[in-house]
Amino acid sequence: MVQTAITPFSHRLKSPLTKQSINVLQINLGKRCNLACTHCHVEAGPKRTEELSTEICQQLITLINQFPEIKIVDLTGGAPEMNYGFKPLVEAARSNGKQVIVRSNLTIYFMAGFADLPAYCAQHKVKIVASLPCYLADNVDKMRGDGVFDQSIKALQWLNKLGYGQDPDLHLDLVYNPQLPQGEKFSLTADQRSLETAYKMFLQEHFGIVFNQLLTITNIPIGRTKLYLQRHNIYSSYLQFLADNFNSSTVEHLMCRNELSIDYLGNVYDCDFNQMMNLPAKTNDGETLTVSKLLEAGKLDLISEVQTANYCYGCTAGCGSSCGGALT
Repeated sequence: MVQTAITPFSHRLKSPLTKQSINVLQINLGKRCNLACTHCHVEAGPKRTEELSTEICQQLITLINQFPEIKIVDLTGGAPEMNYGFKPLVEAARSNGKQVIVRSNLTIYFMAGFADLPAYCAQHKVKIVASLPCYLADNVDKMRGDGVFDQSIKALQWLNKLGYGQDPDLHLDLVYNPQLPQGEKFSLTADQRSLETAYKMFLQEHFGIVFNQLLTITNIPIGRTKLYLQRHNIYSSYLQFLADNFNSSTVEHLMCRNELSIDYLGNVYDCDFNQMMNLPAKTNDGETLTVSKLLEAGKLDLISEVQTANYCYGCTAGCGSSCGGALT
């Protein structure tokens, strides 16, 4: 099959993708994780050691303290709870009245030294966004590892007992990722609303589990997803599929427009995907940014245009995709 050149993402936009006022700070605390999921764009795992330093953690706390316009502090990883700085950042953000999101794999609760996490998160009213890429055990274990589904179910039941999914202050969302394609029969991520209904019915009926929302997220062709697609010789065709399903109405809602993504070294990116692909955010002068530079400047809005690449088609295909789920 002859592959035609994919239209660069930037050419599909009617105008440059502009940055809006920053109100979300997403921090990747490091690559340490107790799992090594097949679709992980961070390529995190038990053998990774990269994590936040005390110096960068303190700079981030200063940033959180200094800028009231930051409304959400979104903590990710790896398993963010395993990496240095998790609790200090939670407490700094909550003491400033900001919403805290932790993107949890749930199984971390059963690791030695982490059993306090559910109660800790409930105490600090942390919003939990938990990965459960399917409500069927076999599909989850294929993507995340043997036994992950059962542990995830036990963790969700644990969170429910603490009030998550029921108490309006204890918000629990689940994340759906589609199975990685076996061949060139690609499909868009399922409709978020109807899939949420199916999840809620199944989990309630079989396990007595309740949650707030389901977020559907497209597999972006970077990290382990890209390696998988390349091994199966379908990377280019998958990217072309995403490009063919570009939906211009998703662009105004893209998460990269109002957030800063920070890595464990303190470097600044427009989004987590750009962070993993080492595509830094830039000022009008072409300068890359760090947390220390933001503090020195005394403002967050130093970026006019979002840096884009062809994998951005993953966020704009069909109903769109973001850390908050579908965009349209």
